[in-house]
Amino acid sequence: MEEQAYLDLKRGERGAIISIIAYICLSSLKILVGVAADSEALKADGFNNATDIVASIAVLIGLKLSQRPPDDNHPYGHWKAETVASMAASFIMMGVGIQVTIQAISSVFNRIEESPDLFAAWTGLFCALVMYFVYRYNKKLAREINSQSVMAAAKDNLSDAWVSVGAFVGIIGAQFGLPWLDPIAAIIVGLIICKTAWDIFRDASHHLTDGFDQEQLEAYKASIIKCNGVKGVKDIKARNYGNNVVVDIVILVNSNLDLKKAHDITTEVEDILINEHSVYDVIVHVEPN
Repeated sequence: MEEQAYLDLKRGERGAIISIIAYICLSSLKILVGVAADSEALKADGFNNATDIVASIAVLIGLKLSQRPPDDNHPYGHWKAETVASMAASFIMMGVGIQVTIQAISSVFNRIEESPDLFAAWTGLFCALVMYFVYRYNKKLAREINSQSVMAAAKDNLSDAWVSVGAFVGIIGAQFGLPWLDPIAAIIVGLIICKTAWDIFRDASHHLTDGFDQEQLEAYKASIIKCNGVKGVKDIKARNYGNNVVVDIVILVNSNLDLKKAHDITTEVEDILINEHSVYDVIVHVEPN
């Protein structure tokens, strides 16, 4: 189980690296075309992508730190570094979202009448499609390896796809004498980015403060009750270490059981949670009843 968890982290690095490569290429393309086509929207989109490189690097660093083995200062390992990386990415995304929104509101009062070259619009649309496919890849990978930080990177990819769509809409609107489409689209995109950043921050802070899904706990409890010899569940808690779940449980057993029989029951409880619910580690306490 532990070896597979480390292998999943290595697979997660691939998603972060793909995001970094995509951002470097698309950021360079958008800035070059934006300058050549005199498109402020596309140039702004390119600089936003340059900022996203930092967020993806933060995710990559978090994945690498999570693979470090336990040491004297971290006896439980470094799994939570992945969650910290997700939170860092959310801060960067929030900053970008606020910046996009403020710039869009400012542009309402400082409209530029010149229409950029139409090639800038198609460049924005092309970049949106590329980033959408990167998002689909990272989302699929995040679900396969149950990685919070890779899912955060995927949400960032989707937000950037929307930013490029907003740039496309704004440039097309300018071509048809509708310059107000540009700031309206940018404001909507900025708010979407802020909402995505908030969702990532909320999930990361929930995990870092040892919050856990109560419905999942009830599912664990229902499986445990079915074990032979378990008379009840006195207490059950769970917490996340990165993409791993650790469960602490107190079960009630017959007070007449000998030590070996009680140990066999705890082993069965551990096996059910690990095999049926993919729990990383289980700590079982037995109390007579």
